[in-house]
Amino acid sequence: MAAELNEKVKRYEGLLRAALEKAVIAPIDRSHMYTVATDYRTMAASYYNDGLHFMENDDPVNALVCFSYGHAWLDAGARLGLFNVDDDVLFTI
Repeated sequence: MAAELNEKVKRYEGLLRAALEKAVIAPIDRSHMYTVATDYRTMAASYYNDGLHFMENDDPVNALVCFSYGHAWLDAGARLGLFNVDDDVLFTI
């Protein structure tokens, strides 16, 4: 059975929110990799906020896209070692 769009949007919003809470920047302050990690986290948070905006404006397709892209930034950062994560449900580790 196909997932219902609004249910999927809410689920992905929750996944990204949880991932943002758990993605702790790993590199030391003032290092190049710390700057990269901060950029990845900023991109994910921006996509999260955009997704909320689209939800508020009854645009679930774009909200889902934003939540998916935001999570991809965090997941890629986790794979690169930019974030200390220990949750193999939220992240590909």
